[in-house]
Amino acid sequence: MRRWWREIVGLVLPVACGGCGSPRTELCRSCAAALEAGPCRVRPAPEPVGLPVVHAAAPYENAVRAMLLAHKERGALGLAGALGGALAAAVRAGAGHSGDAGPLLLVPVPSARRATARRGHDPARRLAVAATAELRRGGTRARVLAVLRQRRAVADQAGLGARDRQTNLAGALVVADGGRELLGAGRVVLVDDLLTTGASLAEAARAVRASGGPDGVPAEALRAAVVAASPAAFEINRN
Repeated sequence: MRRWWREIVGLVLPVACGGCGSPRTELCRSCAAALEAGPCRVRPAPEPVGLPVVHAAAPYENAVRAMLLAHKERGALGLAGALGGALAAAVRAGAGHSGDAGPLLLVPVPSARRATARRGHDPARRLAVAATAELRRGGTRARVLAVLRQRRAVADQAGLGARDRQTNLAGALVVADGGRELLGAGRVVLVDDLLTTGASLAEAARAVRASGGPDGVPAEALRAAVVAASPAAFEINRN
């Protein structure tokens, strides 16, 4: 109910740009352009063990930061299209072209149950759906596989350092029953809205790898993509 109410309110009340606050538009041209910086590989420091190759569409700063927070925390669901388009670009950059290797399987990193209930939606899953639609429009076979589940409660990640985040998330995710077979049907790309320390993506990668045993998803084949990453993560990769 809360989700539908937010969507109805967004249609009937005056809107402002989710990036800069300009009136009468949900996303102005200048802020939309910030999502088109060009996806590239990003690496946090320190880099957690098991983190797959990650590509991001833009640095997490200024308008991009404002847009992601508006979508995640303030229910600006109309931004999902633009953010999902940026995520699709990052997915393409990381997945490359593998001929007949199968469709791209976008696996969103799930939010904590309490966070999803508080927000009224799961941001990563919503962006994965939008990215999949964009990929399909461009002729890329893709689908969303929301097969990751939290098997235990985790603390709020806000305010935790890199090591504490890894400890907080260690062993927290598992692939749902039946997910193993689905993951073998294409090229797996873990997706999230933001990369900070990389702990969430590393744990998601561990869960995916653990679900398949010796015949599961090979470590070298697993990829990840996010809308944004810290500017430092871009700089580390360049140096």
